[in-house]
Amino acid sequence: MMAAVAWRSLLPVIMISIFMVYEDWVSFPSCKLLPSTTYSPDKHVENVDDSLEDLKVMMVANLLLLGSEAGFVNLYFRDYYMSKFFKKSFQSLNPDMLLVLGDVSAKGSELSRTKWLSVLHQFDNMLGPFLDLPLHVILGDRDVGECSGLCANSVTWIARNFPGLDSSGCGAFEISNISFVSLNAVALLCGNNKLRFDVEKVIERESVGLQMEIEGMDETNNGFGMFSEMSNDFRWRVNAMKSGSGPVLLLHFPLYRSGKTHIWEGSTFKSIIDPSGKVPASAQREGFSGTGPYDLSQTVPPNATEYIFHALKPRIIFSAHTQEFIDHTHPDGTREVTIPAMTWKVRDDPGFIVATFQRNKSAEDPN
Repeated sequence: MMAAVAWRSLLPVIMISIFMVYEDWVSFPSCKLLPSTTYSPDKHVENVDDSLEDLKVMMVANLLLLGSEAGFVNLYFRDYYMSKFFKKSFQSLNPDMLLVLGDVSAKGSELSRTKWLSVLHQFDNMLGPFLDLPLHVILGDRDVGECSGLCANSVTWIARNFPGLDSSGCGAFEISNISFVSLNAVALLCGNNKLRFDVEKVIERESVGLQMEIEGMDETNNGFGMFSEMSNDFRWRVNAMKSGSGPVLLLHFPLYRSGKTHIWEGSTFKSIIDPSGKVPASAQREGFSGTGPYDLSQTVPPNATEYIFHALKPRIIFSAHTQEFIDHTHPDGTREVTIPAMTWKVRDDPGFIVATFQRNKSAEDPN
């Protein structure tokens, strides 16, 4: 009888101990190092000199915060553990910079400015120690809505609340000799829309700047008057830059895809070639609802994708939206890494990536 009483008295302590162990386990990041160039076994993988390590960037996406509209489960469980996840990631990985590739808000396009402020306050509280690091946030479709309701004034107001974005929701910056360009991919889905034209101006400006840096002022000027008509919607200057010589490109929607796609399933990659150019259906996780204004297979249109490759010649691309980790190689050899959702709201294993950029401006593969 005494043993039974003693056992019952210890039960709360045991339960609390189990909960603390579980809490520590679920909020501690687990990383996998990926091969450095491609996943084909017959492809040579070059060794990377650790002494060249220069910039370690943590990238997340699809936080889907609800601000003042967050219910009990989201506020005290999902978002609470996501906040701890950020803190543990910072402590264990010690990144130099944080990039958020869109969908900070779960339904920002529907919120008043007052409610948006509550989302921004929740965002700041969740980041914790990351607020002391360089931070760049791009806009997703849940943040600004779809083309039919895209409002330039609303986009400008939201963009002003995130560092480094211009009025169209684009940005360009350089850190540790690595150049980054971020685009408002939602606007690129629109037709005759002022925001889309503003994004095109950003692309053209960055393209001219890159050519002046790489080719030299005199040589580049020779091509500035030459234009190429390569689609019905886009008209751009001739660009003599080599593929892969441009900036790191950041955007919410993946670019239109042709070539080989690697989808992470369990502990291995599955290779898929999808002629549709969209994210393969097998990459879209079942059991979770709410895709936002655009389907999870949505990509940047083919003509806009062609324009971006021609103008910017990105050395590597990071995108989001699909909620899954996907590694894609475009026909010119440019690699695009799609970042998984960083929330328990849409998947049972939230994720992020860490990319290490070298002084020679190459990107070592993400964890």
